[in-house]
Amino acid sequence: MLGDEADTTGAAGCRDVVEGAQTLGDRVYDQLLDAIMTGEIPLGAKIGENDLAQRFGVSRGPLREAIRRLEERRLVIRTAHVGARVVEMSDTSLLELFFVREAMEGMAARLASQRMSDAEIADLERLLDAHGESVADREHYDQRDHDLDFHYRIAKGARNDLIEGLLCRDLYQLLQIYRYRHSAVPGRAQRALLEHRRVAAAIADRDGDLAETLMRRHIVAARKILEGLLAGTAATAVPHPELK
Repeated sequence: MLGDEADTTGAAGCRDVVEGAQTLGDRVYDQLLDAIMTGEIPLGAKIGENDLAQRFGVSRGPLREAIRRLEERRLVIRTAHVGARVVEMSDTSLLELFFVREAMEGMAARLASQRMSDAEIADLERLLDAHGESVADREHYDQRDHDLDFHYRIAKGARNDLIEGLLCRDLYQLLQIYRYRHSAVPGRAQRALLEHRRVAAAIADRDGDLAETLMRRHIVAARKILEGLLAGTAATAVPHPELK
């Protein structure tokens, strides 16, 4: 988890517009990003320009632009004699990323409790109501569009340039990939929504201590599921009485 208005990611990001529609480069970028996000293109996979150009029905120009943008987002890396590949983190690096996320998002929640306006908090609560409808019968808690992303809203609401830069730009898409994939653990989507509601309630109460504590617990729960997945053990979110 981590503003993004300065880049071109997400359905509501700043984009070049031609007659009110996406440019071809935008469309290819979104398709390629979605394929990486969902695992259709695996982490660590080589980016074959010819195959992808045929797959998306475009010339190599727009595709190369999309790949360049993914390199800027740290989702694609290019090495000599190998070419472009989808990023793949080691288990150790991924877990360390979650420790950083715990600290940064916990502080973001604390600051958001002090700095978000009442209108922003009300909008956050409406967002969670919409999430409640969408996750009721789904495996995934899908927040791929940053305008619909609870964590993105909190990071922006902290109004801290360093936190926003880290969580909304530098690491945002990378965190999104792992968050999306791990949300498919049975019961996790519903449990995550409950945890989100508790963080939002603490922010609404302007209780920074509680908001930070609850956000940290939320990230720790996600990290523990990740540790179980990496260890090859069955990972299931512990059910909560409110979800039964």
